[in-house]
Parts: sequence; structure tokens; C-alpha cells
Amino acid sequence: MSKKTALVTGGSRGIGFGIAKALASEGWNIVINGMRPEESVAEPIGELKALNAEVAYARGDIGSAEGREAILGVAHAFAGGALNLLCNNAGVAPKVRADLLETSEDSYDCVLDTNLKGGFFLTQAAANAMVKAKEADASFEAAIVNISSISATVVSVNRGEYCVAKAGLSMVTQLFASRLGEFDIPVYEVRPGVTKTDMTSGVTNKYDKLIEDGLCVTKRWGFPEDVGKAVAGLARCDFPYSTGQVIMVDGGLTIPRL
Repeated sequence: MSKKTALVTGGSRGIGFGIAKALASEGWNIVINGMRPEESVAEPIGELKALNAEVAYARGDIGSAEGREAILGVAHAFAGGALNLLCNNAGVAPKVRADLLETSEDSYDCVLDTNLKGGFFLTQAAANAMVKAKEADASFEAAIVNISSISATVVSVNRGEYCVAKAGLSMVTQLFASRLGEFDIPVYEVRPGVTKTDMTSGVTNKYDKLIEDGLCVTKRWGFPEDVGKAVAGLARCDFPYSTGQVIMVDGGLTIPRL
């Protein structure tokens, strides 16, 4: 294909779909990944195609080795080789927001398998293909963007497993940025703040009040398109000398203030 190809995990809804739309608007072809049957994601696929993007759907669970292999099989076949961009966005929240003293091993394993282990090994596999493509053609361009969260450093004691996973993903970013530097493949981390998606629908009232009371410097919720714009800038290689760095998309929530 003449256009570059991006794989956005969890790209059929929420922040992932905001990223996919931003990339499609800038001329990328898109592979979106999700767990739902393909017929259930016809609407978002149609929206992306309306932006003149070629689109493929790679169904699979990034938390399993078999799922990752299937996803990358679809993505690499669609791209005709290595991906130009991997965006590790897929993530799950704990099914129950339990106090730290009551977090179950089942919940911990579920969250970390998807939010950390999945991103680590999907990056490893995609990066190996990118390196081979780069060695075969020095002009080949590739990058990796990990969607983390302010929860990488901001504590929530009623979802500790989520915080641990996001903190781990931050280290994954630095590790792969260091390893892939010799191949000129940058790796970035984007940390969204309080973002309006289906994942946060259950805490809307809580954060409406907190935002109104000054939680964020920019007095509103974040939206998926805010994250999409950040990823699109990184994907354009607007920051070629900033590998391993964190882009905050949190409305100033994490600015220390008195």
C-alpha cells in the first residue's frame, strides 16, 4: 500500500477510536483491534472508511499469545509487511473497584494480562518486524506509541491493579525506546487524564463535580479526540528527538498546585 499503516489496539471504541479517526484524517490506513465480532464494529469501520482510509479489523485478545499472533497476522498481511505504527491502547478496568486490601488475584491477573503483558509482547513482536524492515530499507519509517494513564503515577487505592499495570507500561516505553534507538524507531507514551468514554461512564457524576471544583486546570473532561491529536503528532514524527518521553493529555490535572 502507498499509505502508511497503523495498528490501534482497542481501536473500535473510546480513546482508541479517537486515535484511529485522527490517524485516518491524516492519511493513514488503519487496522483496529477489538474483542467483538466484526459485524458489531461495522459503524466505526464505516466512519473510518468515510475518511478515505483503508480499514481492516483484527479480532483478538491481546492478553493471550494466540490472540496477539492472530492480530499481527491480520495487521502485517494488510500492511504488506511491517507496521509503520503500533499504538498500544487496549485496556480494561477492574470489573469491581475493590479496596486495595481486598484486591483479588483474578482481577490482578486479568488487568495486567491485558494492560501490561499484552502491550509488552505485542510491542516485542511488532518491533522485531519493524527492525527487519528497517534493515532491509533504511527509509522505512516506524514508531510505537503506548497509551498509559495518569494512573501510572496518580494513586487510586480502589483500583490498584490498574495503577500497577499503567506504571509498568511506562517502563515498557522506556525499555523499548532504549532498545530500538539504534534503529531510529521512536517509542512514546501518552498519558490521558479523566477522559469521557464508556470506561468512565460509571463515575461520571463523581468527576463532573471534581472537575467543576477545579480538579483540572482546563475545566472540562478530556475527550478521545484530545488523545487522538497527540498520537497523530507523534505518528507524523514531529518529535523525532524525543523518544522515550511522556506526553500528558490531562488538562493540567497533574500540575502540582496549592
